[in-house]
Amino acid sequence: MEFQDELIKKNEKEINMMSPLTWAYVGDSVYEMYIRTYLSNKTNLNPHKLHILSIKYVKASSQAEILKKLELTDEEKEIVKRGRNTENHHIPKNATIEDYMYSTAFEALIGYLYLNKQNERLKEILKNCIDLVD
Repeated sequence: MEFQDELIKKNEKEINMMSPLTWAYVGDSVYEMYIRTYLSNKTNLNPHKLHILSIKYVKASSQAEILKKLELTDEEKEIVKRGRNTENHHIPKNATIEDYMYSTAFEALIGYLYLNKQNERLKEILKNCIDLVD
């Protein structure tokens, strides 16, 4: 993730002031990229089958379950709480409201860690995600 230095122009204080929905927006793409890369390396499936397989990892209910099983620091718990409690006017199509709130919290945590360049912790959590889903 060396390209982070080129992409991320905000300091920690500015990142902390961002909306948790912004963290979740970034976290969604980081997590999706990780899962897609993981599956591309693990299998020789065509893109459609890769997409079908990736759903197991990225759907709201899976992210909610992952989040509930992760061992988090107090700081990470606070980030999750902010992400979960942020008012989102989007109504989930294929998830319960609770799963959607927890998946948003999960994505907020991933985005927060990425934006703050906490890469070792981010890698640890992403690897745990694979183990928890598999």
